[in-house]
Amino acid sequence: MATTRDRVRRHVRETPGVHFNQVERDLDIATGQAQYHLRRLVNDEELIVERIAGRAHYFDPTFDPWERRALAFLRRETAREIVFRLHLDGPLRPDVLTTELDLSRSTVSWHVSNLSDAGVVTKSDDRPMTITLTRPEHTAELLDVVSPSLPDRLVDRFIRTVDSLFE
Repeated sequence: MATTRDRVRRHVRETPGVHFNQVERDLDIATGQAQYHLRRLVNDEELIVERIAGRAHYFDPTFDPWERRALAFLRRETAREIVFRLHLDGPLRPDVLTTELDLSRSTVSWHVSNLSDAGVVTKSDDRPMTITLTRPEHTAELLDVVSPSLPDRLVDRFIRTVDSLFE
């Protein structure tokens, strides 16, 4: 019979970039249990934790730093939509993303800045600015690995709703 720690380890390996709250929900374990087992697995170097844009994400150690950052953002619905559009259409201007994804300018700006800081996208210096994927082939592979969870999607949609009230 699998122990709780085995279940946590397996879950993180099967869902790279999963964040703390999602581990609790997916495995239906208490907060204290999740904290204890994740901490032990990280201390034993069986998993890696990275704090990315305000959330702790967990990974198998086989993922390099760029992959960890990219996977963490791909678990977030809005960031994933932006990356997916760039993957499909190539370089785009922020105003095109705003229109085509029906997002506020501030939402696109915030996500593009975070993606740029993480090295997932590059913003051009010329005007009008264009946004491109930094590693398009590798990003395409990671898009197949991960999708945002329902709670992540709900949070993103709530933020979009609040942003639209201020426009």
